[in-house]
Amino acid sequence: MPSSQLTVLFVDLALIVALAQLGGAVARRCGQPPVIGEIVVGILLGPTVLSGQLSQHVFPLEVRSELGAFAHLGLALFMFKLGTESEWAAGRSMRRASAGIATAAMVFPFAVGAGLGLWWHPDGSSTQGVAPVLFMGVALSVTAFPVLARIIEDRGLSRAPLGQLAVASAALCDVLAWSMLGVVMVLCGVDTPWRLLCFVPYLLVMVAVVCPALRRLTRSGHTSLDLSLTCIGVLASAAATEWMGLHFIVGAFVFGVVRTHALSGRGKEHGTKADAELRRGLGSLDSRVLMPVFFVVAGWQVDLSRLDASHLLDLVILLVAASGSKFLAVVAAGRLLGLKPRDSAALGALMNTRGLTELIVLTAGRELGLLDDVSYTLLVTMAVLTTMSTGPILRRLLKEGTATGPAHANAPSPDHPSDLAPERSGTGG
Repeated sequence: MPSSQLTVLFVDLALIVALAQLGGAVARRCGQPPVIGEIVVGILLGPTVLSGQLSQHVFPLEVRSELGAFAHLGLALFMFKLGTESEWAAGRSMRRASAGIATAAMVFPFAVGAGLGLWWHPDGSSTQGVAPVLFMGVALSVTAFPVLARIIEDRGLSRAPLGQLAVASAALCDVLAWSMLGVVMVLCGVDTPWRLLCFVPYLLVMVAVVCPALRRLTRSGHTSLDLSLTCIGVLASAAATEWMGLHFIVGAFVFGVVRTHALSGRGKEHGTKADAELRRGLGSLDSRVLMPVFFVVAGWQVDLSRLDASHLLDLVILLVAASGSKFLAVVAAGRLLGLKPRDSAALGALMNTRGLTELIVLTAGRELGLLDDVSYTLLVTMAVLTTMSTGPILRRLLKEGTATGPAHANAPSPDHPSDLAPERSGTGG
């Protein structure tokens, strides 16, 4: 790469990081998750502003491929970290309760999305058959586990039964969503279908060979060795699933799950320590540099200026179908589990958080040819709006200081589904 292009690349990276920090800070001040501000910054740096002239000058074509490579690397690392957070370590009754919530949060919205896919078929979709229909089901049933976990932490609900139930349910939702997305990828077909047959042996190798090897090799306790093995494993696993015709995010996610399982076999205390050391080793490079680049690259495909009145009607339909189906399904499941009406509604609002996970799913769908520019823009807008609504709804449903961690050390155990919601005093705000 010529020196002039390197200069532009470094300047663009610095600009992206600075604007992402600014957008995150503004979103936080507005009571929103920082990821909302970062996504909005990515959209504003795309063709939405000045018909794309701004993005063409700031991000010239000669550096866009390099920025795309950074975005893919950041996405792979993010999916690995998402896999490491998918360990389901709750009690037996909590697992039963979260399984019920996750099933309701996936099945009903998936059915609504699939039905919507039969009616709303993007003109630019290059894939026919059942794949676009199933993809719409996945797109409407996604819950963003990382954003939800951050909201729960900010609200002080991380140690409350309601927060624990929401986190466990969202983690299971993520696993189900990625599994369904994998099925859609298979149905979309690849140039060499025989490679898909390698997926089963790949999983067997990950479970029978890689997992025990990680458990043995990390016994030395050297952070540098663990970090090196992790980087090698993430990249190799991502490359394997990409070669098979599946998206590289599948391989990165699977390796994260396998690594967490390997560490959990050595005891909770050691697993927590090793995970903390790995996070320090990885640092904040992914969240502070690489993922903001992903937001910008994804924002290049979002053009809000192309939406007209008819598209606004489509957006309203998407919002009602996505948020309404998931909210009603989760509220109904919560009531069946014995939650109070207010807690069931709060859980429904939390499970409607989509954010970053939805953006990843939509990006994969676009790369598979399942979405055109307009449908991609509408679905991204739906994801942003549903995520933005979570905070205000929670503030409305839950009073300050309600069901927050240490203050409720004597709260009923989450092993009893009927006690998932601690008693409140007053009428609530």
